[in-house]
Amino acid sequence: GAARGTGSGAGAAAASQTGASLAALAVKFAERQRSPHCLLVKEHQVREGADTAHPPRRTLFVLNVPPYCGPDSLSRLFSRCGHVQSVDICDKPGPGEKKDKLTSKFFDHKTVKGFQVAYVVFRKPAGVQAAKALSQEGPLLISTESHPVKTGISKWIASYEASIVDPKELKAEVDAYMQDYDKKMAEEEAKAAKEEGVPDEEGWVKVTRKGRKPGLPRTEAANLRVLEKEKQKRARKELLNFYAWQHRESKREHIAQLRKKFEEDKQRIALMRAQRKFRPY
Repeated sequence: GAARGTGSGAGAAAASQTGASLAALAVKFAERQRSPHCLLVKEHQVREGADTAHPPRRTLFVLNVPPYCGPDSLSRLFSRCGHVQSVDICDKPGPGEKKDKLTSKFFDHKTVKGFQVAYVVFRKPAGVQAAKALSQEGPLLISTESHPVKTGISKWIASYEASIVDPKELKAEVDAYMQDYDKKMAEEEAKAAKEEGVPDEEGWVKVTRKGRKPGLPRTEAANLRVLEKEKQKRARKELLNFYAWQHRESKREHIAQLRKKFEEDKQRIALMRAQRKFRPY
């Protein structure tokens, strides 16, 4: 079923931050919906020039907009109050910014998770006042037979069906993108080749990373040699006797070697002395 009540605590929190009087507009998304949903509306008030996308006196600020209520639904709802020039839905209140037009059907799509705010711009200021007066009327039905608004399970089913990608359409879009990219790169390479070696206005010559002789691709043997050199370099950089126990062990080994050498030297000296004794018989 459709959402009931005021919906989200975020909408109430944003309403308390506005500090202005809000009118509660009751709407329904289905004929059988028992409890209406409340949209909180007020006149959008900002300083002159602070928000060029949402002009004052002609913009209606709407809170507690459900994620399944799109710009078309709001435009049809408020079209009875006057000509709606534009509807802009945002995650949170803020200055209007020019949004980039989506060029892809499969990429860069944002998933709406919670309640939002909307800015409804009318052609004339009278539309804002008429929209605020709608709060005195009964629940207004947004979803109609000609323009249904899907909610609940039907919305989830439609979202799932829309998430299934058609391989042919995706391949066609990717191929078109790669063709444009290859064409752009070819134009840049041709431009760089044309400007190579030509001094600019100040007499400087631009040096590219390719140089006069572009480097040959590495073979597998060359890659192995490079990896071996890197391994030897890391081995040389490793710290010896980094831990205290390593230092103690190395000292013990060194003392043991000195004692062994000392005993060998004593035996050698004793042997030499015995060989130098006078033996007449």
